[in-house]
Amino acid sequence: MLRYATRRVLSALPIAFIAVTVCFFILRAAPGGPFDSDRPLPPEVLANVRAYYNLDQPLFMQYLLYIGGVLRGDLGPSMSSYDFSVSELMAIGMPFSLQLGLTAFVIATTIGVLTGMIAAVYKNKWPDYLLVLVVMIGVIVPNFLIGALLQLWFGVYLRWLPAGGWVPGSWAHLVLPVAVLSWAHAARISRLMRGSMIETLGTNYVRTARSKGLGERMVLARHAIKPALIPVVSYLGPGLSYLLTGSLVVEQIFGLPGIGRYFIQAALNRDYGMVLGTTLFYMLLIIALNLIVDLVYAWLDPKVRYR
Repeated sequence: MLRYATRRVLSALPIAFIAVTVCFFILRAAPGGPFDSDRPLPPEVLANVRAYYNLDQPLFMQYLLYIGGVLRGDLGPSMSSYDFSVSELMAIGMPFSLQLGLTAFVIATTIGVLTGMIAAVYKNKWPDYLLVLVVMIGVIVPNFLIGALLQLWFGVYLRWLPAGGWVPGSWAHLVLPVAVLSWAHAARISRLMRGSMIETLGTNYVRTARSKGLGERMVLARHAIKPALIPVVSYLGPGLSYLLTGSLVVEQIFGLPGIGRYFIQAALNRDYGMVLGTTLFYMLLIIALNLIVDLVYAWLDPKVRYR
């Protein structure tokens, strides 16, 4: 298992390297620069600033300098927050983004698995139809629209919850952002769990268990849930990465102090280092999550062996 994990990591690193390279040159090819503003800098000041950030070097030399810094663990300075490096800004915003994403992940996964099981057990009955309707809303409507509607209803009209902002230690400010992130994720998991559970309940070993007189709860707990979870687990890795990257937009909508605020500001201000650093972090995170999913497969399905 350890050798398999090592091979997977080594095979994924070239993909991350290619993605960072493509992102680097696309950012440089975009019109504008990090120091373009309504009030232009004096030429001598602009020349000093460009020299400080190595922007006066040829493009390929800038690329080599950046890759060399990444290999040393240095993501470089931020070009929009002048007193901070990219690593420092990520260290400030990442804990909140991880808290938001992981909270939504746990809630959405639990709700999605339970609703998928209920829909499968009551297939083609009113609980199934009701859950499918709620699920389809979460899949079809984009999260930024759901976020705006929840802000309007619960934050402005009803005044039940804060419409935005953040107060340290206040759970109320997390309810709406977590609900927006969780809805689409729970909807996808519910659809996967429903289809997988229906297929599992029709297998021979489940029918055999029922013929032996086992109750429906015992059949679900002992024979149906574990194999039905296999397709769901395959989605959890990309799903968690989707939640963490999707939180960038949600954080901006609700004015939360996560990494999304820094990333969007960096994209608007052409902060090359911050955009590249965030992209690299999420790529490595996705690689790690997919590896964990592959390892969990071996536990859920004894037929799976990594040689």
